[in-house]
Amino acid sequence: MSWIPTWREVSAVDGQAVAPDERLAWPQTLALGLQHVVAMFGATVLAPLLMGFDPNVAILMSGIGTLLFFFMVGGRVPSFLGSSFAFIGVVISATGYGGSGPNAQIGLALGGIVACGALYFLIGALVQWLGTGWVERLMPPVVTGAIVAVIGLNLASVPIKNMAPTPFDAWVQALTFLSVALVAVRSRGLLQRLLILAGLLIASVLYAVLTNGLGLGKPMDFSGVAQAAWFGLPHFASPRFEAGALLLIAPVALILVAENLGHLKAVGAMTGRDIDRDMGRAFMGDGLATMLSGAAGGTGVTTYAENIGVMAANRIYSTAVFVVAGLLAVVLGFSPKFGALIQTIPLPVMGGVSIVVFGLIAVAGAKIWVDNRVDFSQHHNLMLAAITLILGTGDYTLHLGGFTLGGIGTATFGALLLNGLLAPGRPRR
Repeated sequence: MSWIPTWREVSAVDGQAVAPDERLAWPQTLALGLQHVVAMFGATVLAPLLMGFDPNVAILMSGIGTLLFFFMVGGRVPSFLGSSFAFIGVVISATGYGGSGPNAQIGLALGGIVACGALYFLIGALVQWLGTGWVERLMPPVVTGAIVAVIGLNLASVPIKNMAPTPFDAWVQALTFLSVALVAVRSRGLLQRLLILAGLLIASVLYAVLTNGLGLGKPMDFSGVAQAAWFGLPHFASPRFEAGALLLIAPVALILVAENLGHLKAVGAMTGRDIDRDMGRAFMGDGLATMLSGAAGGTGVTTYAENIGVMAANRIYSTAVFVVAGLLAVVLGFSPKFGALIQTIPLPVMGGVSIVVFGLIAVAGAKIWVDNRVDFSQHHNLMLAAITLILGTGDYTLHLGGFTLGGIGTATFGALLLNGLLAPGRPRR
């Protein structure tokens, strides 16, 4: 396949897989692309809101990043790039964002995101040259699981302390996370895959009934949606580079590498194609897309598990679908009305969703341990995980001259250093 591949058209047969270099008829491909946009929609829109970014810029850069990734891997790897939740904790720590409205220090975050993308690109170049073995040795499952869990635990106080200013808002948060949980447990099919989005919509409707209808709280205001244009430019922003934010946000690249290594191996297993030869290119594509997104005012982007789930369900791996999905995301990014609609989501509803999302991040770290059968009877695993979790959850902070390293940063670097110091050496014969 060349840098711009051609696809062989095949007919739709129930249960038959469609390979990356094949495609269905264009009307069907368009519908499948729309499904992937819907699958990534909830998280890609939620992540920028939790960091105070413009969701229009985020979804625009998500589409552009997906197209850039497609060209970097020569159209051989089916993947959609969306806003990464791994950035939420470090961005909030670096900017002091309170959880509501635009982030006044967004430039600091963007500088760190650009630096993270650059580091990610360099790691991808090394992987393309040396293979993935060195990454797996540097970050075994006990390290990656601890770092991922810390991101969720460190954020736990944000929705509870900052996003429920009144007792009524606290009850709305409870109503929201119960809505998400019920969708997750009681629904099936695509609705279950969109549990965050579906729960958010249900909670928003209930909030409107309680406030706009019964007058129990601050009503939802849709005047901005009515006034917004259908098409227009989003609010771009420029990065600002300061050492503290750079050192706090750039190491997220290590988490993205560990996360995407698993994602891409899963894609390779599903498609039956050897993706290892393109692993470095995939990392470099993610890195370039993250740099471009940060330079324009968007969030860091990453391969999306939700879209991998959609592929697993329908067995359609055509990369043409992801070109269509990327183009559709770009169109949404240029719609101010779409952005205004997103801004109407009430703060306590966002808080309730945040409780679920941050909890899921923490549990994802534990799942890495379970899936890889990390043995906590080994003292080095036990000590590494125990120390890392408390450093991050308690927001352990180190001051080095004028530089401050917060809880997520100390936990990330601490896990890597502890792994090097405590890992057992070669057994004696």
